[in-house]
Amino acid sequence: MEIPKRKRNRLKNYDYSEPGVYFITICSKDRKWLFWDVGASSARPGSTSHFSRIGYTIDEKIHCISQMYRYIKVDNYVIMPNHVHLLLSYFYSNNGRALLAPTPSISHVIQQFKGAVTKSTGISVWQKSFHDRVVRNEKEYRFIYEYITNNPFKWDEDSFYIQS
Repeated sequence: MEIPKRKRNRLKNYDYSEPGVYFITICSKDRKWLFWDVGASSARPGSTSHFSRIGYTIDEKIHCISQMYRYIKVDNYVIMPNHVHLLLSYFYSNNGRALLAPTPSISHVIQQFKGAVTKSTGISVWQKSFHDRVVRNEKEYRFIYEYITNNPFKWDEDSFYIQS
């Protein structure tokens, strides 16, 4: 019996420490509803009143990303009951000169983010790895930005929707 080959998580031959825009999705362990309070069924973008304690911690750690990594900007994000979407712009400029220090990969940034949430909450809340998409153009960027913004309104239609 032949074992099926696992699909690659990342683009082949792509340098994830290069400037670009990345759409990241990180799921909770076993896709459990951990990030919203029990009974919360919808939320307004920008509102945090529906967050669980873990959701508040995730929100806090997302705001730390741009502070920790000066070349990464969180353009948009949403914390859903069992997953998080991030739209990250990774850029660097040193007056047109090359940087002397190596830049971290997106995988490193997400690993550090997930670790900070785990350390702060005291429990492992994350599924292994994450999904990424390299945003290729302005049209795709706008589509993803709107998708993230509207995700809470369409939660019951979401591909990650699982009844709590």
